[in-house]
This record gives sequence, structure tokens and C-alpha cells, in this order.
Amino acid sequence: MDQVYIDKILAGDREAFRYFLSTYKDMAFSVAISIVKSEVVAEEVVQDAFVSCYHALKSFQGKSKFSSWLYRIVVNHAFTRLRRIKIEFVPISGQDELSVSDEAALWQLEQKEQAQLIEEALQHLPVNESLALRLFYLEEESIKDVCQITGWTESNAKVILHRARKRIHGILSKLMKS
Repeated sequence: MDQVYIDKILAGDREAFRYFLSTYKDMAFSVAISIVKSEVVAEEVVQDAFVSCYHALKSFQGKSKFSSWLYRIVVNHAFTRLRRIKIEFVPISGQDELSVSDEAALWQLEQKEQAQLIEEALQHLPVNESLALRLFYLEEESIKDVCQITGWTESNAKVILHRARKRIHGILSKLMKS
């Protein structure tokens, strides 16, 4: 379906780009916020990324999924913005990797509360771990696609996902106790 709209855009139909905006805006925002940790900045990053995507669409070669190509643009814009505004993130200490004493309590929360709790926990993760979890679990990208989007090697992506799972487990434990 993406290729149909790409062809329309390349043929001069500017309105066809709305398809990409409506289809990918939420996940693009999720990817951006996992890196920049600010809703306002993430919105700017997504806007810039979609503009870049539109202008670079003729360079899309179809070697990967369109979504992977777009998310890579979002990732690049987000890291560029981080360097520009010089936000420094301090990783959380290793004590946050403690096991959850009452794991069943997490699943007793309402679904909306779970989503809010997970979103808050993702905000506490280092950028690369938050990005990896969002892409792999929320967007359900394969390890191969995560590597294409982020530029990581497969083994590095697996290590980052492993660390992220351990760390988010500890963070969720602390958030549930408070």
C-alpha cells in the first residue's frame, strides 16, 4: 500500500502524503519522545522528519520497509536535536534492576494506568534502551528492522533490548511502590 502512495506523491499528488502522516505519525512521535524525552521537542522532531521524508521520497529505494526508512529519519532528526539542545541524560543506577516483589500487582492495574506507568518508566530509561523497547515491542519491528532503523548491529540490538528489559522491570517496581 505504501508504494501506491509513494508513486502518487512522486507523480505530483501532494495530498497523497496525508496517508503517511495519518499512518505513521503516532509511532514516529513515540520513537522521537523515546529519544528526546520531551513532548514539545518530539513534536518538532516529527514535523522536521516528515518534511525531510517528503523531500527525500524520490531517494527511497524500497530496500527496506517504508516505515523503517521513515523511523530512521525520525531517529536521525531526534539525535540531531539532542546534540543541538545539548540535553544530558544520566543513566539510572544498577539498583534499579532489582526484581519486582509483587509482579502480579502490575497486571492488576487498569489498561490505561498500565500504559501511563509504562510511558513514565520509558522516560527514565537511557535513550537507546527506550528506543529499542518502543520499536521492538510497541511497533513490533523485528530485530533486523530495529537494526536498520537505529544503525546498530544485531548483537548490539539484542544486548540493548536485554538491558532495557531488566532496567524497565526495576523502574516499574519502584514506580509501583511510590
